[in-house]
Amino acid sequence: MESGPAIFVGMVFALFGGGLLVWTAARARHRAPVALGVNPVASAALATVVALVALGVGAWSFTQL
Repeated sequence: MESGPAIFVGMVFALFGGGLLVWTAARARHRAPVALGVNPVASAALATVVALVALGVGAWSFTQL
């Protein structure tokens, strides 16, 4: 992969994953719902998994430089 697109994609996924992880942790710490109308434990778990996958894709993208 060329370095320009790899850096852009890596930053997008890393920022999204990090932001989602911080937001989910803040909502869970305040016992606020992560998603309205959904089981709180399931929504927090799913958001955490999605955030970790996004961080993983971002890290993988940075290794392709």
